[in-house]
Amino acid sequence: MLHWILIFLLIAAVASLLGFRGVAGASAGIAKILIFIVLVVFIIALVSGIVVVA
Repeated sequence: MLHWILIFLLIAAVASLLGFRGVAGASAGIAKILIFIVLVVFIIALVSGIVVVA
């Protein structure tokens, strides 16, 4: 999932540099949604004891 976040952020950066504001905004929005999903899943895993942070 983190791989997809980095891909969408890279697409957003390149599209922004080239002037494609619509594509940049859309891919940045998708990256934000994926970041939120990863954080929610991580917090649920942390609370349920699946992930142990040392």
